[in-house]
Amino acid sequence: MAVFDGVSGTGDRIVDGPKPKHAQLREILRKLAQQDLPPGSPIPSERDLAEQYGVSRLTVRAAVGQLVAEGLLARARGRGTFTAQRRMEAQLYLESFTDDMRRRGHEPGTEVLSCAHEVPPPAAAAALGLESTDSAYRLFRLRRADGTPLAVERGWYNAGRLSGLLDLDLTRSLYTLMAEHFGVQLSHGRQTVWAEAADRETARLLGVRTGSPVLVFRRISTADGEAIEDMTSWYRGDLYQVTMQLDRGDPGSGPLSAHGGNR
Repeated sequence: MAVFDGVSGTGDRIVDGPKPKHAQLREILRKLAQQDLPPGSPIPSERDLAEQYGVSRLTVRAAVGQLVAEGLLARARGRGTFTAQRRMEAQLYLESFTDDMRRRGHEPGTEVLSCAHEVPPPAAAAALGLESTDSAYRLFRLRRADGTPLAVERGWYNAGRLSGLLDLDLTRSLYTLMAEHFGVQLSHGRQTVWAEAADRETARLLGVRTGSPVLVFRRISTADGEAIEDMTSWYRGDLYQVTMQLDRGDPGSGPLSAHGGNR
């Protein structure tokens, strides 16, 4: 029977009491997944856990299922259940991917998949304040953290303010290039976030299955009131999460005031 090393003490036993056994087991497994086992480590089978903790396999299944739903454990068909990869914690600032990864202690990497100078689609042209016949720079990049694919970026950039951008090293931080070569310091961004299923191309680039969850960020950034960037990023949902600080304001103000604030 496979047993977790180092599991001992009253807190690691299942006892009769008011707290359901599946909840006790869930907390034991949560501690192991968060503190004791590295990402990608296998956990014992349902049968082994049931024998080790003296509970039914139905109890084990309930505890493990809840942790899978929370993203702490991951099931691999035909292989078993493993501790999930740690998600990177994102707070929302107007900063480059490169600076964001370095601030977290990760080594950023960038692969330029394609770039061009062409007429953008109507939505991007409108975001950049361009006429329907104006051209812009299109940039398609794959972003990595410590060698692991993390995000796919498709962006449009104001060619009038960034003339010659495509001649530069586009594996570097674009925000740094903008500041160094064009004197453009982005000062404001409006970002929308949603979730969707990865299409075949995005899944291939990110190294996940088609249909896997991804977080999508569309950011329109300005400098001195002029739109410079319209960029959309697809981040792996299993490796990235967003934290926001919410302060309660006056529920009688703002566009959602009829609903008492955010919903």
